[in-house]
Amino acid sequence: MEKNKELRIGIFVCHCGFNIGGVVDVPEVVEYAKTLPNVVCAEENLYACSSAGLNLIKECINKHSLNRVIVASCTPGTHEPLFRNTCEEAGLNKYLFEMVNIREHSSWVHMQHPKEATEKAKDLIRMAVAKASYLKPQIESELEINPSALVIGGGIAGMSVAMSLARQGFNVHLVEKEAELGGMIRRLYKLQPTERDASEVLREAVTAVKANKNIHVHMSTLVKEVEGFIGNFDVKLQEKDSNELEQINVGTMIVATGAEAFKPVGMYGYGEDENVVTQLELERLLKKGELSEPKRVVMIQCVGAREKTGRTYCSRICCMVALNNALLLKKLYPNVEVSILFRDLQTYGEYEDFYREARANFINFIRYDQDRPPKVALKPDGKLIVTVYDSYLSAEIEMDSDLVVLSTPLVQHEDGRKLSPVLKVPLGTDGFFFEAHPKLRPVDFTSEGIYVCGTAHGPKDVPESIAQAYAAASRAAIPMALRRVKAGAIKATVDKDVCVNCDACVVSCIFNAIDAEPFGLPSIIEANCKGCGVCAAECPMAAMQLAHFTDQQIVAAIEALFKPKKLVTSSGSFEPIVLCFACQWCSYGAADLAGVSRIQYPPNVRILRVPCSGRVDVLHVLKAFQNGADGVIVTGCHIGDCHYIDGNLKAKDRIDALKKSLKALDIDPERLEIGFASSSEGHRFAEMMTNFVEKIRRLGPNPLTVKGGVG
Repeated sequence: MEKNKELRIGIFVCHCGFNIGGVVDVPEVVEYAKTLPNVVCAEENLYACSSAGLNLIKECINKHSLNRVIVASCTPGTHEPLFRNTCEEAGLNKYLFEMVNIREHSSWVHMQHPKEATEKAKDLIRMAVAKASYLKPQIESELEINPSALVIGGGIAGMSVAMSLARQGFNVHLVEKEAELGGMIRRLYKLQPTERDASEVLREAVTAVKANKNIHVHMSTLVKEVEGFIGNFDVKLQEKDSNELEQINVGTMIVATGAEAFKPVGMYGYGEDENVVTQLELERLLKKGELSEPKRVVMIQCVGAREKTGRTYCSRICCMVALNNALLLKKLYPNVEVSILFRDLQTYGEYEDFYREARANFINFIRYDQDRPPKVALKPDGKLIVTVYDSYLSAEIEMDSDLVVLSTPLVQHEDGRKLSPVLKVPLGTDGFFFEAHPKLRPVDFTSEGIYVCGTAHGPKDVPESIAQAYAAASRAAIPMALRRVKAGAIKATVDKDVCVNCDACVVSCIFNAIDAEPFGLPSIIEANCKGCGVCAAECPMAAMQLAHFTDQQIVAAIEALFKPKKLVTSSGSFEPIVLCFACQWCSYGAADLAGVSRIQYPPNVRILRVPCSGRVDVLHVLKAFQNGADGVIVTGCHIGDCHYIDGNLKAKDRIDALKKSLKALDIDPERLEIGFASSSEGHRFAEMMTNFVEKIRRLGPNPLTVKGGVG
């Protein structure tokens, strides 16, 4: 709070039409909000995000001299920037704004419990008021942007990015590890749905790249070191078979490193019989005209993909590739018999036409079960025989085959894995580069100024790769065109009067955002700081803090939740109150999706948003139990999927260690849990909450509360 300035908080509760108002008693919530400390204005609004709703907020800021604004409506993931800008237009620093999610986290997930949903909305607003009381205005520093870009990868996606940026007048450094441009498209034959020769598309792209004077091509080169931040990245390049490093400076970077096809060595006779090949190898044979006319061809889908462990993902494009190659075989050899053994067919969009065409050309489709996969054996005469259990016929059938073609997934290559720690950008559990948000920032990394496109991001076909390349070019062009951008203000800060120079913060920061000379106090390199808050949680003296998510703000929200503490319902039965810390990237998004999907879970859960699960301090958990929480669950991104590389690993280690200490406080370790969910796993989040609440119900009330240990 500004020194000697009276707090004047305004609260705006949205009906969101029937979405909130149909479950939550909004007028009752507004009347309750008026009773909270320092609240001088509380209004209900039919649609807070409408022009009328935004005007009401601005009018009230001026009329009531508000210096804190809280909007209780939907998810901050979509509307927080809008409301922040509204505050700025009214002359209020946008970091004096706090948002409460009573749609996705209350009305939509507790539709059958309107009374409990209303009480939960009150609790969430009370927590926001407590946190807002300690918010401080923040200043976003401006960074100068070098209007040049580094594109890593010279495949079709990388070349498309480079051309798009170069045509806009920006200098582009295109780095390719191979001696030729093109990547995987060099090995393809016909591209669908246009049926153009891949070599023709490649030739046009390479010619355009080499002819553009704004593109500087670095062949047989790797990115070895990267330092700096958006607008000012110092990059060291190294040519293969050379020890010399070339240094360049760029303002943005785009990762377009591509992927490689999985080699199914040891599966279905691959590597043992020359007549067992992958789809990519079949394309090479077709392209070079080296395929002898076969009489029978069997294609097996999902080889090495959609497994129970390891490569659990669907590679998306394998079905279309199989259909494409099967139709090419039929055109070349009309009498060939082609059978496709599949688990499920993914032929989205216009590719459904290829499936119909394949059926019309008498290509056979046989569905098999994952638990009863096909078998390939070699007959004494050298022919291949494929045995498969047809799940439709409920019978096992045998097929002779001259050629067995395995559809294998795209996988991340080793150079991509090596690049991840160099750029300090995360890989997901599937091994591909992990975007900041699948809907809101689909080509951005959490690290500002770095973008991703093509199969480096995940399996996709050539048209999708090109489309995503243009999206990445568009995102990278914005800061370069502006020449100056504002950096986010949610950064780490250090109180040097409290710091004991233990270097815990320095060791914990994977982004090298904390500089400390030997025996010297740490200082923050703000441009490198990503705002995860891990350093603040690791600091034993609380000298390190994270702006907008300080210990003071988080603890205030926790304490407000449990005042007053409700132990029983009107029926007299115990109902626990569970505090859930949710990472704003994944688990908070999963909670949002549970709301959007109307997946119901117990209304006992109160969600407190944090930038990363790694921001959750031991202090926060203990304060929750001390104040009466019956259970605490920390949720974050899946291990391996953290948007801050390893923040969730640090959170897990911290929670595991704390669980071992809780017995000394007479608290059952089962009351504390850590869970993981991606933003696409609304069902998983709801299931975690349901199971945890049920467990806490069985454990009963927090013993500190029962013994009167809570003030």
